[in-house]
Amino acid sequence: MDDLSKSFVPATFILILICFLSIGLFLKKTSQAIDYWLFLGSLPTLARNSNRLPEWFTEVFCSLGRGSFFLDGPIFSNLKYFVTCHHKNIEYILKSHSNNFPKGPDFKQVFDPLGDGIFNVDSDAWKVQRRMAHAAFISSEYKDLVSNMCRRVVEDQVVPLLVRLAKTGTTIDLQEVCSRFAFDVNMNTIFGTHANYLSIELPSNDLAEAIDAAQEGVFYRHTMPMFMWKLKCASGKDTIASGLIWFFWLVSKTPSVEKKIIEELKVLISSKTEKLFEYGEWPWVLYSDDINGLVYLLALCESMRIYPPVSYSRKTVLSEAVLLDGSLVKPGMEIIIPFYSVGRMPWIWGEDCLEFRPERWMDDDGKLNRHENALVAAVLFNFQIEVLEGQHVRPKPAISLHTEKGLEVKIKKRVI
Repeated sequence: MDDLSKSFVPATFILILICFLSIGLFLKKTSQAIDYWLFLGSLPTLARNSNRLPEWFTEVFCSLGRGSFFLDGPIFSNLKYFVTCHHKNIEYILKSHSNNFPKGPDFKQVFDPLGDGIFNVDSDAWKVQRRMAHAAFISSEYKDLVSNMCRRVVEDQVVPLLVRLAKTGTTIDLQEVCSRFAFDVNMNTIFGTHANYLSIELPSNDLAEAIDAAQEGVFYRHTMPMFMWKLKCASGKDTIASGLIWFFWLVSKTPSVEKKIIEELKVLISSKTEKLFEYGEWPWVLYSDDINGLVYLLALCESMRIYPPVSYSRKTVLSEAVLLDGSLVKPGMEIIIPFYSVGRMPWIWGEDCLEFRPERWMDDDGKLNRHENALVAAVLFNFQIEVLEGQHVRPKPAISLHTEKGLEVKIKKRVI
C-alpha cells in the first residue's frame, strides 16, 4: 500500500502539471511575434529565443511596427520587461533622465566579477569614476600610448602571423586573431607586459582563458530570471574584437567598399614619398597620424551600426514615468535597450538600413568624426581576406556581439 501511495503522488503531480500547461497553451494569446501564456506570461517565448535574442527582438519590432513592447513574467513573479529601440526613449533613459533609470542591484549580481568598477556602479560613484576615466582617455599621453601600442602589436605580431598564413595558404579563424590582438594591446597598455599571444603557434594563455571563463553565464544572467541563471551559460568576449571581426566580414562581402578603402590607402602612400624609406618593403604598417584623415577606412562606424560590439543595455526604473513614445514604465520594471535592433530599424535609418553603406556617415564635406585603428589599414592594405564558403555567419548570443562559430578565412598577399 505504501508503494502504491508513493507512486501515486508523483503521478498526480505530473498529471496536474500537464493539465496546467495544457490550459495555458489553450488560453495563450499571440501578439505577432510574442506568445503570452496564461500562467507563464511571455517567459516560454523568451526562453525559446534565448539563443537568438538580437534577431528576435528585431523581428518583434518589425512585426509590431513600433519601437517598444512589454514582456511579462509568470503570474507568481514580479517580472516585467520593457524593450525599446525608440531613439527618443533611449535618449530619455540614458541621457536626459538617467538618474531615474539606474542599473539596479540585480545588475551588480549579474556582473559581480567586475566588482565596484564603473561598469557596475550607479549615481555619484559612477559620476566620480566616469570623470576620472574621461580625464585619462582624452589626454594626449594616453592616446599616444594606445596608438603606439596598437602599431607595435600590429607590426611585431599580427602582420608576421598573416604573412606566414599568406605564404602557406593555411586557413585561420579571423575572430580568434582579433581577440588575441585586443588582449595583447590591453596587456601591453595596462601591465607593460608582452603576452606574445599572437605568435605563430597561437599559444594558450591562462589569463585570457580565465577572463573568458569569468564571463560565462553573464549573458543569461543578464536576460533571464534569476532562478534560471544556472540552466544555461554563454561566453562573452571583448568589444574590440567584436567590432573588428564584423568589419572585416562586411568589407569582404562588399567589394565596392573594399576597393574604395584600398584606393584611399594607395593615394596616401603615393603622397608620402618622403616616408617610403620608413615603411620599407611589403608588408607595410602605416602610422596612425597618416590614416586619421581617411574616409572610407572609417567604414567601421557603419559596421558597428549593423553589428554593435555591445548588443544591448539593461536598466531599472525608480519612479513611474511616461516615455516619449507614450509608454508607461513603473518601478520594478526592467528596461532592455537592444542596440542591435536600433541599427536595423527602417524608420530610423531608411529602407536601406540592412545595407552596408559607409556613405551614410559622411557629412557634406565627406568627413567623418572618428579615428581608426592601425590594424584595419595594415590588414586590408597588405592582405586579401577570403571568407571560406559554406559558413553560416550569425551573431552569438552574448553581451559582446561575436560571430557564433568564428570566421574561417584564407589570407592572401594583396597585389597593389
